[in-house]
Amino acid sequence: MTTLKEQQAIQKEFQSRMDENELLNCMRCGFCLPSCPTYITSGYKETHSPRGRIALMKAVVDGLIEPDEDVERSLNLCLGCRACEPVCPSGVKYGHLLEEARDIINQNKKHSLPVRAVRHIVFEELFPHQNRMRTVTGLLGIYQRSGLQTFVRSVGFMKLFPDSMATMEKVLPKVPTMKEMKNRPEHVEATGERTKKVAFFTGCLMDTMFLETNNATIKLLQLAGCEIVIPKNQNCCGALHGHSGEKDGSKELAKRNIVAFEELDVDYIITNAGGCGAFLIDYDHLLKDDHEWNDRAKAFTAKLKDITEILYEVDFHKKQNLQLPFQVVTYQDSCHLRNVMKTASAPRSLIKSIKGIEFKEMKDADRCCGSAGIYNIVESEMSMQILDYKMEQTKASHAATIVTANPGCLLQMKLGIERENMSSETRAVHIVDLLLEAVET
Repeated sequence: MTTLKEQQAIQKEFQSRMDENELLNCMRCGFCLPSCPTYITSGYKETHSPRGRIALMKAVVDGLIEPDEDVERSLNLCLGCRACEPVCPSGVKYGHLLEEARDIINQNKKHSLPVRAVRHIVFEELFPHQNRMRTVTGLLGIYQRSGLQTFVRSVGFMKLFPDSMATMEKVLPKVPTMKEMKNRPEHVEATGERTKKVAFFTGCLMDTMFLETNNATIKLLQLAGCEIVIPKNQNCCGALHGHSGEKDGSKELAKRNIVAFEELDVDYIITNAGGCGAFLIDYDHLLKDDHEWNDRAKAFTAKLKDITEILYEVDFHKKQNLQLPFQVVTYQDSCHLRNVMKTASAPRSLIKSIKGIEFKEMKDADRCCGSAGIYNIVESEMSMQILDYKMEQTKASHAATIVTANPGCLLQMKLGIERENMSSETRAVHIVDLLLEAVET
């Protein structure tokens, strides 16, 4: 519970930091309402819509309401999928407003000791340090390979956790060894004639838990004729910090990434995770008030491109014989890839180019799956309701393969498959892994 003193401090910073022009840009027209998963899933509660949340922010700025638990609850329940932005006739940058409001509340609210300890470990001691990320992921790998995982499941230990977390433990990918995670080259030549020179943003979770997908990305880029540079001093994109009210931490990570990439003579900086890409491409906004870094951030973001966009651009799908055994395939959009990076047609075109498959568009493929970073952990009830709807649409598509382009979405869809007992007939894969499978078949 926030104290009166904390509320006063929050309100003061709302008045000084929130972009009032952006708040006023919202015309309350309601075009955002049909695109908002939490508004729909909550039974059409206005305070759980983008329009309603902006109204709450404006009311706090104007001193009409206190920034109490109800306001904080409304903001925390937002997925941050930003599906409201493409449909907004005024072009309101809702995601920027949300992150600013969350940062103000977090920085002026006194958390309990356990919460402070967890946040310190996650945001300061773990994610900013890739070597520590490898160590923690390596421990998970030992848990999987040593037989401990089998033992834990056999004694029913996972029943002590919420159902969604217990199911998530079942669908985690097989973690690579420490040796495999450390064996990352810094430079890879193109296969055949060079078309582009690119830098690869490997990410933190992508280069540990999802290392195989990163390796597949490198292979596809090679086959597409790309010379690849992989700077070792890159780090976490900062998305988790930015979405969780740790803006200063995200700025520090952004600056470190800009330094890591800015001296490279490359055509593009490639990402393969929609969530990372969307935060990276917002670095210019994140550092807009820092005169030393803003131009450098703009130069960085100007080169960002999703893996599907570069593959489509160089006609990878036309030059390669992509083929798979017959299967019905559908695509689940990564919210941030679609809504922020504006990438929706390239992945679909690549999938449709694979011989032997039947592509079937999923109803509401552009609606969030409920993953949203750690949302499916901290807001499990709402997340699972959103996932239930997504699985209804998956079943209606009769797809044997669900393709997505973000690790969180991938785990969420696998979670949905497991919850619905569909694992014998349906799989979820990252688009990069599907394309490499189609090349090697």
